[in-house]
Amino acid sequence: MLLAGGVGSRLNILGRHRAKPAIVFGGIYRIIDFTMSNVANSNIDIVGVLTQYKPLSLMAHLENGRPWDLFGRTRIVEILPPKTGEELSDWYKGTSDAVYQNLGFIEDFSPELVLVVSGDHIYHMNYNELISFHKEKDAEATICLIKVPLKDASQFGLTEIDGKKRIVNWTEKPQDPKTDLASMGVYIFNKDLLVKIVTEVAQRGGVDFAKDVIPVFLARKKVYGFNFSGYWRDVGTIDAYWNANMDMLRENSGLTIEDWKIKTNLSAKGEVGDRPSTYFGRSSKIRNSLIARGCVIEGTVQNSILSPGVKISQNTVVSDSIIFHDTMIHPGSVIEKCIIDKSVTIEDNVRIGEGPSIPNKKFPHHLFTGITVIGKGATIGSHITIGKNCIIEPTALLDKIARKNICSGTTL
Repeated sequence: MLLAGGVGSRLNILGRHRAKPAIVFGGIYRIIDFTMSNVANSNIDIVGVLTQYKPLSLMAHLENGRPWDLFGRTRIVEILPPKTGEELSDWYKGTSDAVYQNLGFIEDFSPELVLVVSGDHIYHMNYNELISFHKEKDAEATICLIKVPLKDASQFGLTEIDGKKRIVNWTEKPQDPKTDLASMGVYIFNKDLLVKIVTEVAQRGGVDFAKDVIPVFLARKKVYGFNFSGYWRDVGTIDAYWNANMDMLRENSGLTIEDWKIKTNLSAKGEVGDRPSTYFGRSSKIRNSLIARGCVIEGTVQNSILSPGVKISQNTVVSDSIIFHDTMIHPGSVIEKCIIDKSVTIEDNVRIGEGPSIPNKKFPHHLFTGITVIGKGATIGSHITIGKNCIIEPTALLDKIARKNICSGTTL
């Protein structure tokens, strides 16, 4: 059961018009591709994808599992949106409520075990190792655990384990964390007990795995922790998302997509066939960057990731940035530490990412590390300068006559 209905609120405008798992990652991928590929590469054949928030682009991308070879008579990916209009609920109220509303889907296949995973993390895992550990321990539930920096630990569910790997303490997002062993949001349960406990929890008004379901399992003292030591990132904030993308360009980061066998759906709505090869002009200069097909590069690109169809004109410099599909940057512009959504037009002699790093005034907890985010379909007029930690809303039209200099920390 793949949880893919979350709102990417901390990703601000990147998650406003799409589900968080559908956000572009690494040029040609979507965030959900990592979990889908883990499932497929682990030979798990039945997948229920629980969608909710703005699911259309995600559903089109999944294409019933075909890009991951999860289709046919014995391999199934089924999209499970909320059952709107029924007495039960018009929306999923939480993670366990989403599974509770789809217990019928689980029972249809009579599995021994149920794997519950999130669709918004970047990692590579063979779930068969988790399944073997679960069976070896004769566990009723097993939670995947990873060590995180103690300064970030308050963002996670935290655990303590004994010498036999049994979880003896569980705290959900404590303000003053005492341990750095965090839940990855990957669980495996014995099916019959999961059905029983999720039903009981739902009848009491519980809706969340971490807050409501896991404590009930823990009381039975047969919940174990599976220690994971590989690469894993929760990309739920703009800074975490930017850094995980940059890990694709950093040596020894641990993020090696070519070794992980990550698959994606390269088809896009309104397109027929493949994009052409990328064109590199005589004046282009490329350093430590990832550039997808269909781009036209005539300027300088360094330490950046470009999705298909991006055009970088002459005398333009792009550095430390992530640029989504079909964005056009005109001559003489300088783009630094920026995330630019799809179909943005940046006219000539624009400068983005200059000035002091003042936290965003409207969203100080979202943007404070110098990253500026430009929304989908925006147009930035010529000779405009935009500072650090700025947000330019989707479809915004910035005219140099009305506003030439946009100070750091501004939202427009």
